Amino acid sequence: MKKFLLGFTFAFKGLRYAFATQINFRVHVFAAIIAIAMGFWLHISAAEWNWILLCIAMVLLTELLNTGIETLTDLVSPGYNVLAGHVKDISAAAVLIVAFFALITGLIIYLPKLLLLFGYAA
Repeated sequence: MKKFLLGFTFAFKGLRYAFATQINFRVHVFAAIIAIAMGFWLHISAAEWNWILLCIAMVLLTELLNTGIETLTDLVSPGYNVLAGHVKDISAAAVLIVAFFALITGLIIYLPKLLLLFGYAA
């Protein structure tokens, strides 16, 4: 049981490291807070909450994996290396794809509600 609980300590240490060192992770956390606040403000449905929370989890997960891949790449290839650059670019592209999916999902859920709220929809 002690090893199991110690694993949580390492996981939170990783979250702290990512938050402290990665501006993109902090931006994504801020965006998640905004998305959650908007969900409460717009009274989204349970199904819509599932999509919003899934998007938040996927974006934060890919950002953490990207950070891990970039850190490991820097460790094994401290000097310039074309292949190391490709690895970092590909992991960043994974974050971009997931973030774009989250943006589209957010627009699908929030935009009609916002338009209705501000009187632009019938």
